[in-house]
Amino acid sequence: MNDEPFRPVKAYRDEEFLGSRSARPLRILAEYLEPEERFRQARVRDTIVVFGSSRFSSADVAQAALKTAKAAGGDLAEAERGVKMSRYYEEARALSARLTQWSKGLDREDKRFVICTGGGPGIMEAASRGASEAKGLNIGLNISLPFEQIANPYVTRNLTFEFHYFFMRKFWFAYLSKAIIAMPGGVGTLDELFETLTLMQTGKIRKKVPIILYGKEYWDRAVDFQALVEFGTIDAEDLKLMHRSDSVDDAFEYLTTELTNNHLSDPNPYM
Repeated sequence: MNDEPFRPVKAYRDEEFLGSRSARPLRILAEYLEPEERFRQARVRDTIVVFGSSRFSSADVAQAALKTAKAAGGDLAEAERGVKMSRYYEEARALSARLTQWSKGLDREDKRFVICTGGGPGIMEAASRGASEAKGLNIGLNISLPFEQIANPYVTRNLTFEFHYFFMRKFWFAYLSKAIIAMPGGVGTLDELFETLTLMQTGKIRKKVPIILYGKEYWDRAVDFQALVEFGTIDAEDLKLMHRSDSVDDAFEYLTTELTNNHLSDPNPYM
């Protein structure tokens, strides 16, 4: 007989149990409750979500890669494409900075229209960087992937999250968003855009959420929304859910007008 008292592990401290299939509902609930508490503490009321490719670099990095490719005989076509697409990095950065400066000037206790991204590189880094350079908060909703995605260095540290479940990450994108900027991006960007459009089209999102499709050359070729109307798979009215833009000035004016008209007097930001 062992004279030492037996101290069983409390269930909420049992890591083996918490990582088990049986505890999945607890893990899902944690990815709702823990972010909610952090947003409350930071007084974040709502967001402007920026989607876009993780593959784009800043103009400086892209130009350096082109210089290296020319000198070392690398993939010149890829490097030249990188320079071309770096435009979207720089414009996401500039737009994020302007929106952050605007939101900081609203003179409200709660943090309104905080820039929110997936927290990774590329366009996500650019938007986080712009908000940081404007000395504002920004949110990074990172996701655990088989290939590690590290949070970019510009995300506000106490608003950097690491999700396991994609659907909980998407919940937080949608729940707090008051506007969405869709920069050029791949499958992940298209998934996030179309899920949002589906929620709006079906009335699951009842609040007014302006969506910017930024980069006319890209979006005109990547998704032919007019063809969907012509084939009868969507209504012509659905096209009004999106505003196409090709400049920081136009996007800024459109978003600030929509946000002012639809949300600054809204007593309940979460509907």
